[in-house]
Amino acid sequence: MATDLLLNAIKINANLTPFTRTLISELEIFSCIDSTNNYLMTRAKSDAPLGCICLAEMQTAGKGRRGRQWISPQGKNIYGSFLWNFSSLGALNGLSLAIGVGVIRALNKLGIYNVGLKWPNDIYSDGKKLGGILIEVTPRSNGSVSVVIGLGLNLNLPPEIKEITQSYTDLKDIAPNVELERNQCVAQLLNELLPITATFEQQRCIAYLNEWRKQDCLLGKKVDLFIGTQKACGIVQGIDENGLLKLQFENGKIQAFSSGEVSFST
Repeated sequence: MATDLLLNAIKINANLTPFTRTLISELEIFSCIDSTNNYLMTRAKSDAPLGCICLAEMQTAGKGRRGRQWISPQGKNIYGSFLWNFSSLGALNGLSLAIGVGVIRALNKLGIYNVGLKWPNDIYSDGKKLGGILIEVTPRSNGSVSVVIGLGLNLNLPPEIKEITQSYTDLKDIAPNVELERNQCVAQLLNELLPITATFEQQRCIAYLNEWRKQDCLLGKKVDLFIGTQKACGIVQGIDENGLLKLQFENGKIQAFSSGEVSFST
């Protein structure tokens, strides 16, 4: 059962590893904010230091992929973002896959195992969305790039949220017998995600591909892939060595895609 205690920096810090603490420059918690990603993107444009973390009890304009709103009720879930710097845009290839692996690692350490990854950046359980990752980039004055990595994770959603039009779930439903406290969950996520991010330029995407593949909830499934106004239908054959989605068409041809919106075909 996920509890609804307020987020607290002292409690979060108490559950961090010594190495994770060295990666954090600031940790801010807001009772209400438009978007944790928006806040750090604004700070990034002023050359804020890497390791800034923004958490919120509620978002009024939470951001999902492709401009969608992330529904963010008060004090029920985890809404957070953190800022890091990379040498170039090319250094980010596959970062969202590595972050997804980190989320699964954190959930496993919290005693939650019936979860998987949906390409390119969703956390799923039994065909329902549990969380999502949003990565945004802005150039820095020295030629490098600042990256804001956002995560929304459902812990204890109210029933029947009419604004959510897709199938969704939360940790309360998928792990009713696991005692979870939000500060502990946040700390465990940071313990996984910050080290992955800090070492990603050296490790690269390839270090996480096999682990990601083990959690692939699309493998072998028939899906629709939307790229702008174009639609492709096929059977998912996993991801390639660059983290691209492999889709097999009816004629047997396999094509790799670097972006797109995937939905389960009916």
